Amino acid sequence: MATVVKCFSVEGIEGHLVEIEATSLRGQQQMISVIGLGDQAVREAAERMQAAIESCGYEIPHDKMIISLAPGNLRKRGSHYDLAMTIALLISTDQVTVKRDRIDNCGMIGELSLNGKLRPCNGILPMTSEAVRIGLKTLIVPEENAKEAKSISGITVHGMNSLQDVIYYIEGRAVAEKEKKKESTNEDNLKESNLAYGMDFRDVKGQAELVDAIVLAAAGGHNILMIGEPGCGKSMIAQRMPTILPLMSERESLEVTKIQSISGLLPPDHKIVRMRPFRAPHHNISLNAMIGGGSFAMPGEVSLAHNGVLFLDELAEFNRSTLDSLRQPMEDKHVTISRVNGTNCYPANFMFVAAMNPCPCGYYPSSRCKCTDYEIAHYRSKISGPILDRIDIQKDVRSVDYFDLTRETAAPSSAELRKRVEKARKIQQERFTDCEGINCNSQMTSALVQNYCQLDNESTGILREASQRNGFSARTIHKLLKVARTSADLDDVENIRTDDIKRVLRCRDLDRSNRNMYTVGGEQ
Repeated sequence: MATVVKCFSVEGIEGHLVEIEATSLRGQQQMISVIGLGDQAVREAAERMQAAIESCGYEIPHDKMIISLAPGNLRKRGSHYDLAMTIALLISTDQVTVKRDRIDNCGMIGELSLNGKLRPCNGILPMTSEAVRIGLKTLIVPEENAKEAKSISGITVHGMNSLQDVIYYIEGRAVAEKEKKKESTNEDNLKESNLAYGMDFRDVKGQAELVDAIVLAAAGGHNILMIGEPGCGKSMIAQRMPTILPLMSERESLEVTKIQSISGLLPPDHKIVRMRPFRAPHHNISLNAMIGGGSFAMPGEVSLAHNGVLFLDELAEFNRSTLDSLRQPMEDKHVTISRVNGTNCYPANFMFVAAMNPCPCGYYPSSRCKCTDYEIAHYRSKISGPILDRIDIQKDVRSVDYFDLTRETAAPSSAELRKRVEKARKIQQERFTDCEGINCNSQMTSALVQNYCQLDNESTGILREASQRNGFSARTIHKLLKVARTSADLDDVENIRTDDIKRVLRCRDLDRSNRNMYTVGGEQ
């Protein structure tokens, strides 16, 4: 009976078991044939295997060797099958005698160099998760990937440097060293996260109203748009958003690490990602780069920002079709990418933060602005109504004179603001305990809005008047109610108050700006 060596493929952010077998056909021309729907990297593995086998002092079979990767209908891509295929070949030719307990419940991952060294691979985390799910006891990975794999509990991970080390281990001639390093605590990770960002809201001065809106957005996971003159601090504030967001849970950290792992963005010898992602693509980004794509449907910026912040600076300069492509992921919190080589679904639960100038020259409504109403309207029309509907908070950012900054009071520190945000998030998590997939107010369904966002008569009247004045859609009103719910949570009150509605309406500066602009234009 042929020995089965276990490896894994990756589809999306999920791993799948691949069973590898090898056999020889005597009397035929010497060659190694790999079957099982592999890509070019898998087919080229034969050359790497031959060189690695000879460098370790073993022989290349003189017969035709067939290596099967099962299931045969699952596409396999990547070079991480090298190690498992080589071990299967050596076992089938009786050059290696294995201890059954070290091969039957063991998975193997790794690319081989020509001298038999193991090279690191992408996608280790989803493959390790699959190994745990199917009940494997041990996993052999390249040494550089060991920390990443060890972030998953429930399996013993051995980091190896070479093919020879792996052979010694499965023959029982060597024992892998146990990990002796002390695991870091959540508190340590939080400190590391803050240091890694290297930014703090204490640096922000003269923007108390905007900081209040930022806290409101962070507390409920709401999308926010900042409109203001060049140099008024929009980008500075956006870059500090992750520092006030709650620390990621274990589940969120694993999701983020999986995405970065398959994208090849994890630094070497890295373990698990603790910092919330902050992605800030340039405005010339293509639609495929934003949403995801390529021959094998790889993650785009919306997925790389999962559980973090997607920041679009100079929003009006982005291609309109690229911006409109964000509509579905902003609502559904995931994106499905279909390509010739497969269809993958990636999570895309990000907080959308954007910044833009109020007009082409950037100085409306001050006297420095020379733009006509038509030019301003044309500039703002680059952002479609459906996108604006999905942005809960639209806040004007006033410019601050440099020489006045010394007299301005600095904003509270990121640590202080984070405490407020975490307190509000805790209230929301307790509220939605029985609601699967809902962790904050921005994710509430229509039924939940009806249940938890009840208004008294006075608040209803204020909201109705604002809706008639600004032409709010039903989606916009729902989002305003969600933000009002967050405002009440920040103050730890049970019911939405009139002050919460007024506070929310003060966060719709773009509606007021457009209305004033058109009024002035009509009078002229």
